[in-house]
Order: sequence, then structure tokens, then C-alpha cells
Amino acid sequence: MSEIETDTTTTSTWSERFFALRARGSDWGREIRGGLVTFVTISYILVLNPLIIGGDSSADVTGHTLDQLQVASATALAAGVLTIAFGLVANLPFALAAGLGVNSFLAVSMVREVTWPEAMGLVAINGVIIVILGATGARTAIFHAIPAALKSAITVGIGLFIAFIGLVDSGFVTRTEGGPPVQLGIGGSIATVPTLVFVITLIVIGVLVARRVPGAILIGIAVGTVIALIAEGVLHLGPSIDNPDGWHLTVPALPETIVALPDFSLVGAIDPFGAFNRLGPLGASMLLLTLVFMNFFDAMGAMTGLAKNAGLANDDSTFPRMRQAFIMEGLGAVVGGATSSSSNTVFVDSAAGIGEGARTGLASVVTGVLFLLAIFFTPLALVVPLEVGAAALVVVGAMMMAQVSDIDWGDFATALPAFLTIAAMPLTYSIANGIGIGFIAWVLIHAAAGRAKQVNWLMWVVAAGFVLFFGRGPLEVILG
Repeated sequence: MSEIETDTTTTSTWSERFFALRARGSDWGREIRGGLVTFVTISYILVLNPLIIGGDSSADVTGHTLDQLQVASATALAAGVLTIAFGLVANLPFALAAGLGVNSFLAVSMVREVTWPEAMGLVAINGVIIVILGATGARTAIFHAIPAALKSAITVGIGLFIAFIGLVDSGFVTRTEGGPPVQLGIGGSIATVPTLVFVITLIVIGVLVARRVPGAILIGIAVGTVIALIAEGVLHLGPSIDNPDGWHLTVPALPETIVALPDFSLVGAIDPFGAFNRLGPLGASMLLLTLVFMNFFDAMGAMTGLAKNAGLANDDSTFPRMRQAFIMEGLGAVVGGATSSSSNTVFVDSAAGIGEGARTGLASVVTGVLFLLAIFFTPLALVVPLEVGAAALVVVGAMMMAQVSDIDWGDFATALPAFLTIAAMPLTYSIANGIGIGFIAWVLIHAAAGRAKQVNWLMWVVAAGFVLFFGRGPLEVILG
């Protein structure tokens, strides 16, 4: 008998029967507060996602860009619909929105090889694969096959990669000529006002997060944006293309209107099979495999941690309605691709709502409704300069680094693959490279150390796939 069925014998209202409020020690008040806090905490994605995948800085292989206002509308729509559906089906207090790891991979790596419609088509196909894996129970089996240390290393590596992107986008870290690959600011100094605004915003968000202020990231973004608006109003810096000391992407300025009808032009603007025509079956399959790996491990790690935080996890890390949760998270990638908002996944920031007492899917429904209401305020997304958004990326990256403590650094057969996974992501500017190098290193080192029996057969399959991924250039030449 399911948890909901058990709860119907002890409760009377429909909400208690459907969401098992009493069985999980919750009530309407806690769920509403939790849903509201979760929305405030993760609503920064409505600002960051358009900055990451929209605008001139994220042009695809043909030079095409995604309109930031359209991305903001699609981001809010997908997050709202999916979070409500997740709450109703999985009955867990987790919110879904465009994942920072995947959208960064799309913007800085994937669209160098394919167009945006083709990239989003692969995201949707990736979601279908994950739904099938979840429905058949294969995802659960793979979850148990991957070593815990590599799961943690992937999360840490993505966090470091995201933070590095933020440091570069803000001008805090820049390239050099003839010297070290990178340097601090310009000539080793913080020499521009936009970079100074980044530093101030980073400090504000960091202090608020340290003091456990609900919505710390959103508040920090708001404070940083106000400072940027004042700085631009006084100094008239303009864009960096005209002034080397100016703003790197978005010049902060108040929009003509705050409330506007949403623009859903990106919904359905995808090409599911175009990447296979452009790159060939092998090249497109490798990109697809990378997306599956990223979605797969990031979401499972997030859901496991949140379930433990909410007191809903069992001793083996499983949690109620896990299969339904896996299926719905896969649908997040399908919907994210179909709306061109990037793959939507469970946000670990949902822990803020759980901290407010959220224990059921009712909190997710509340969060989803707020996302849908936010659709009409998407012009605000264009006010925030990239330097301010970059500060939030660094903070989120730091949060993801927390799992480094779960890795056994005393066992070198574990430590080296984990280290290579973490280091390769920012140093090669590719999440895919980090994952692949880590998996291959894990299999080879454990086999050479006489511990091959400790390696699950699925790990061999995954590692072999990455060997093909790294050798796809010569293979494509050989295979024509």
C-alpha cells in the first residue's frame, strides 16, 4: 500500500489525502511558506538563464542568438508547469527549473558545433531517454552502479566550472598575452567599475547566504543591479565594445515597462534531428551521451540530498516515489528542449523551502504557480548586467563544491579520478571532458590496481562510450 493510500485512513480533507500532509508532519501553512521561500530562492534563474543562453555572447555555429526576453518567458513557463506537475505526481517538495550546468554547457561548448534549434532538439531527445530509463527502472540500477565518489566529483566539478565562467564573464579573471593563461582583472588589478560591481555583489550575496537569509541570491542580484544602475547613470560607461571599461554584455537600464505580455516564440522552435545531419551519427551521439550523463547524475545527486534534508530518505538513500520523480525529471529535459529554455532539472536550492518546513508536493505546486505569475514580469530580466549575474554563478558554484568532503582523498585510486573529473571541467572549459576523463581514469586505475571486480560492468560501458567520444575526430575521418 502506498504512502498516500495509508494516509487516507487517518485524514479527512482532500489535501491531506492527496499530499499526505499529516503523515509527513506538515500542514498548509508550512507548505505555502516553503513553496514561497523556494521560489524566492531560485527565481534568480529567470535572470541568469537569459544571460547564459541568450544574447550575443551565446551565438551558435551559424551566428544565430536567442532573444533574452523570449528566453525569460520560456524559462518561467517551463519551470512553472514542470514544478506543478512534479508536485502532483511525485509529491516531493522539489522545484524544477533550467539547470545551470546544462545551460552553461550548451552556451559555451555545444552551440560551437550545432545551432540552437539543433541543440535544443538533442536536449529533448536526452529527456526522452531519461524518461525511458526512469520508467523501466534502469535509472535506479545505474544510480547504484556509479561510485559515490564520482557522483560527488561531477557535482563539484560542475560547480567549479560554473564559478570559473562567472569569474571570466565578470572580468575578474582575464586572458593574458605572452604570460600565464589568465590573470586577475587587468594587469593584476580590478581596474573597471563593472568588475568592482561584481565584487560588491559577490560579497553581498556571500554575506546573506552565510547568514542564512531566505532568497539571499535574489536579494544580492537586486542590490547589485541597483548599484549598477546608479553607476551607469552617473558614469555612462556603455557597452565594452565601445568602451573597454564598459559593461561586458547588458548595459543596466530600466525597461520601458515592467509588466508585459510574454513572448513564447521559442516554444517549439527546435530541430530534433538536425545535429545528426550536421555532425554525423557519431558526433551527435556523443553530444547526446554527454547531455544524458549530465542530466542523469546532477539530478540524482540533488534529489538524494534533498530527500535526506527533508527526512524522507531511507537508509539506502532511496525515497518515496523515486521512480515517479526520475520520470518527471526526465520530462523536465523534454519540456526544456521543446521550449528552448534548456533542460529543466531539480534545483538543490529547494532545500531553502524544506528548511521552512515543506515536506510534500503541495509546496512545489505553490512554487510552480509563482513561476507562472512571473511570466508577466520578464522585462526585468534585461535590467541585470552580466557582471551581477556572474556573482550569483560564483556563489552557486561554491555551494556545489560542498560535496568535495564526501570523497575519500586517502584512497588514491579514488582520489585521482575524482581530482581529474573536477580539474578537467574548468581547465578544458568543458563539463563533458571532466566526466569522461574521470570515468575512464576510474576504470583503468581500479583495474590496474587489482580492483577490477569492484568496478560495475555499467562503468565499463560508460567508459568505453567516452573513449569513443574523445576519439570521435579520428573515427569520423576513418569512417568517412
